[in-house]
Amino acid sequence: MKLWGGRFTKETDQLVHNFNASIGFDQKFFRQDIDGSIAHVTMLAAQGILTNEERDTIVTELKRIRSEIESGALNITSEYEDIHSFVESKLIERTGETGKKLHTGRSRNDQVALDMKLYVRDEIRECDALLYDLLKVLYRIMQDHLDTYMPGFTHLQKAQPLTLAHHAGAYFEMFKRDRSRLADIYKRMNTCPLGAGALAGTTYPLDREMTARLLGFDGPTLNSMDSVSDRDYIIEFLSALSTIMMHLSRFSEELIIWNTNEYQFIELDDAYSTGSSIMPQKKNPDIAELIRGKTGRVYGALMSILTTMKALPLAYNKDMQEDKELTFDAIDTTKGCIRLFTGMIDTMKVNRAAMNASARHGFTNATDAADYLVKHGVPFRDAHGIIGQLVLYGIEHHKALDDFTLEEFKAASPVFEEDIYDAISMETCVNTRNTIGAPGREAMEKVLHICREYLETSDPS
Repeated sequence: MKLWGGRFTKETDQLVHNFNASIGFDQKFFRQDIDGSIAHVTMLAAQGILTNEERDTIVTELKRIRSEIESGALNITSEYEDIHSFVESKLIERTGETGKKLHTGRSRNDQVALDMKLYVRDEIRECDALLYDLLKVLYRIMQDHLDTYMPGFTHLQKAQPLTLAHHAGAYFEMFKRDRSRLADIYKRMNTCPLGAGALAGTTYPLDREMTARLLGFDGPTLNSMDSVSDRDYIIEFLSALSTIMMHLSRFSEELIIWNTNEYQFIELDDAYSTGSSIMPQKKNPDIAELIRGKTGRVYGALMSILTTMKALPLAYNKDMQEDKELTFDAIDTTKGCIRLFTGMIDTMKVNRAAMNASARHGFTNATDAADYLVKHGVPFRDAHGIIGQLVLYGIEHHKALDDFTLEEFKAASPVFEEDIYDAISMETCVNTRNTIGAPGREAMEKVLHICREYLETSDPS
């Protein structure tokens, strides 16, 4: 059934119908469509456009339709053009002339704009809750590994020692920023387009403030053309999802490297790994790899909607129907990846000894050895050269700086004394760096306190 057939004398070609229809994917927001319709008829009755009896009949049946869809008693079928047509047609079948009044003062343009906003708003809240769960796991890892020493990297080369707590804390900050981006988008998009009509409002005396209030918006949109053609919030949301996926992908890449036989920093749980059909020894980090791979899929959704919107004149154009399918996929992909990633890092085993040994044998304490010489009066440039020679000697003799004899140190510079060993221990190298944001234990404990307060005050539940 089509709700716009009066002007037409021929049926739509089946291929055209299939190409034009959106019900295959926009059925996803049937709840939002019904919630919007309930708010709309409630307002129509308050304005005297519908009677209270008509309102009650429509609302009761809309709630019944929603319940039946949720239970599976009512199937959404493909002969309808979109979810709006399906719901309204079922309502008319069940309530007759009364149901035909549902669409009074409303266009499909402002209806779909509302549905999409309601859906995206709900999904922002869901993504935020999933990120919160991930942050709780990261916080636990930070707490547990304040003294788990490991190499920090630049250019994928071992650089200076830090702790797993500090490394995990970097991602805590990233995902915290992701939550703030979602909150910004929610705040900016939270205006209600219902009542904008097709593009020029309506002659009916609608109370747009009322429908906005009923649906939890801060107020109505202020330009009817922008109301039905705005997809900025989708672009922003997909951009935020792309950034979330980028963060997940970066961490996944590190986990893949750490999980190799060469590093053995971690072991991923069997539940988040797979085997090989031919090589019985294999335990592959497939989940981390898939998260890394699916990042491009979410990026693609962002680029698609940007490309779709780049040359559209005001106001509504059918091109905008393309916002839904790719957005739904990007949302589902990102939520699934956050859930899986959270479980993966929550269950992984950390090899503290391997991390510590890698830091020691990677000469990550070389900077501290140079600082030791500087503190004993050697100019920094000379100290840098002396330690460089010692590192070369260590590489040639397969020795970490910690394993040098005092005689070997003194051969490079007579300034070295027994206290060099304390100065270049992993514990000293890390814990003497205590400016806020550094990896030292004192600094990290302050950061953990801030993180705990953040989690306590930003719980979305």
